[in-house]
Amino acid sequence: MRYFIDTANMDEITEINEWGVLAGVTTNPSLVAKEKGISFHDRLVEICELVGGPVSGEVIALDAEGMISEGRELAKLHEHIIVKIPMTEEGMKAVKVLASEGIKTNVTLVFNTVQALTAARAGATYVSPFIGRLDDIGLEGLDLIEDINYIFTVHEIDTEIIAASIRNEGHIHGAALRGADIATIPYKVLKKLTQHPLTDKGIDQFLNDWNSIKDQ
Repeated sequence: MRYFIDTANMDEITEINEWGVLAGVTTNPSLVAKEKGISFHDRLVEICELVGGPVSGEVIALDAEGMISEGRELAKLHEHIIVKIPMTEEGMKAVKVLASEGIKTNVTLVFNTVQALTAARAGATYVSPFIGRLDDIGLEGLDLIEDINYIFTVHEIDTEIIAASIRNEGHIHGAALRGADIATIPYKVLKKLTQHPLTDKGIDQFLNDWNSIKDQ
């Protein structure tokens, strides 16, 4: 399973990219709006140049014609741009057209297996089931990852699964076990992935042992 970061903040992206684990980025106009003084398109290009992997940029239009137009415009910005499309009837129309033109798409706001299968059959490159939001309403979001992966495997579907709405390390662990191709992770959660109390304890013990012998 590959790691994406879900942000538009260049400091966050740069820091995680330096770890050598970052494969891509998901973002949207709302995230970019938090970053003052730069346009959505300029920020997408900036991210693409830094990361060198898939960068999802979301359309604003709700009608197929508008999504297609925006999608074409986004795709022209950089070879790594993935057009993020909502899981709606109009979205599926847009995915079909964009896919026929060789433009990669990420269908977002997926909450059940039938939505994921429908998006895949429309031509989506990626589908993004939202784990955390399902958990919020009392369902088990990770079960959806497992079910989508099973269906895609049985039917030999190439569409990749992006586990989205990641809230904690357990979501990452569970998504990896259940066959997600990618997890798109907030910065604050990514920062926790190298941490464990026993790691800290081991480092302290090593330093204490070293200090006890270094001057002998």
